[in-house]
Amino acid sequence: MKNKILIAVAFFLSLKGLSQTTITNPNDSRVITTGIPFALIAPDARAAGLGDMGVATSPDGYSQFWNASKNVFNTNKSGITLSYTPYLSKLVNDIGLASVSYFNRIDENSAFGVGFRYFSLGEIEFVQDEFSTPVVQKPNELTLDVSYALRLSDQFGMAVGLRYLRSDLKLQTGDTDATAASSFGADITGYYQGEEEAYNDFNGRWRGGFAIQNLGPKFKYDEEGQENFQPTNLRLGVGFDFILDQYNTVGVTAEFSKLLVPTPPLLGFDDTDEDGVQDADEPTYIVSGQDPDVPFLSGVFQSFGDAPGGFKEEIQEFTYALGAEYTYQDSFAFRAGYFNEHETKGARKFFALGAGFKYNVINVDLSYLFSASQVQSPLESTLRFSLTFNLGAGTYKEF
Repeated sequence: MKNKILIAVAFFLSLKGLSQTTITNPNDSRVITTGIPFALIAPDARAAGLGDMGVATSPDGYSQFWNASKNVFNTNKSGITLSYTPYLSKLVNDIGLASVSYFNRIDENSAFGVGFRYFSLGEIEFVQDEFSTPVVQKPNELTLDVSYALRLSDQFGMAVGLRYLRSDLKLQTGDTDATAASSFGADITGYYQGEEEAYNDFNGRWRGGFAIQNLGPKFKYDEEGQENFQPTNLRLGVGFDFILDQYNTVGVTAEFSKLLVPTPPLLGFDDTDEDGVQDADEPTYIVSGQDPDVPFLSGVFQSFGDAPGGFKEEIQEFTYALGAEYTYQDSFAFRAGYFNEHETKGARKFFALGAGFKYNVINVDLSYLFSASQVQSPLESTLRFSLTFNLGAGTYKEF
C-alpha cells in the first residue's frame, strides 16, 4: 500500500512538471534587420518608378547598383550617373541619399564600373542638460564599389564586384572605444538578354538576371558591441520586351528578393511557477527557429530554413515587384510599378509612377511613390530624379 501511495505522488508531481507553461515574448518581431540598410534603397528614379527593381531590366547607367553584368550589354561606350533621393521629406529637409556611378565598356566582351552612395542623416543636436553647450552630430553612411563584367556568350554575362561599406552613426561621447563601423562585401551577378524573335503581331526579347549582393563579414561599432550582418540579399528577375515596331516598345518585368541573413528566432521561457512573470531562475531560450549568432556565410545558408514559422514563413520573406515601361524611340519613357512585402516582414507596399526623356546625350528620369500600406513609407509623396550622361552613344549594337 505504501508503494502505491509513493507511485501516485510521483505521478501527480510529474503531471505538475509537465503542466508548466511556455510563454513566448509578445514583443518578438518577425522583421529581419541588418546593418547599413540604406544600401537596399533604390538610388535611381528609373528603378524606383518600376517598383524598386533593376536586376533584370534593360541595361542603363545605374546597372552598377543593381546588376553590374548589364554593363557589358549597354549600347553606349561609357556613362556617368547622378541622383538624389530625399528621405522623410515630410518631416525634415536634410536627410537624403545621393549617388554617382561610372561604367565603361572596354570592348565587346568586358566592362568595368564604379559606384558611390552617400546617405546623410542630417544634423542632430544633442544637449546633456539645460546648462551645457549643444553638440551637433552629422551621422552618415556610405558605400564605394567597383565591378568587372565579362560576356560569356552572345546572350549571357556575369560580373563580380567589391564593395566598401561604412556606417558612422555612433555618437562621439565619453566611450573612447566607439568608432565608425566598416566592412567589405562582394557581389556576384548574372544577366541574360535574348535575341529579338518574331511573334505573330510583334517581335519580342526575353531578359533575366540574378544578383547576390553585400556578401561579406559582420561588423560592429565598438569592441564590446553586437555584431551586425551586412544587408546581404538575393535578387532574381525575369522580363520580356514587346517590340511593337521600330518606335514603340513595352517591357514588363518581375523581380523577387530575399535577405540572406538569419531570421530572428521565437524566444520564450518556462513559467514553472505559473505566475506569468519571468523570474531569475527561468532563463530565456529559443522556442522555435535557430540561433542567429553565426558567421556571415553560415547565415546565408541558414536563412533558407531557419524561420520559426517553417516553409510558409520562408516564402513570406521574399518581396516581389512588378513593373512595366513604355518607350518611344528610346527618347520618352513612361513607367509604373508595384512593390509588396509581407505584413510580418516590414509591410512595405506601394505603387510607383515614373517618366523619363532623353535630350542629346542626357537622360532625365523622375519617379513618384504612392504608399498602399498602413505603415507609411519614408519615401511617400517624394519626387525622385536622376541624370545619366551617355558617352559614346550607339558605339555597340546589341540584339
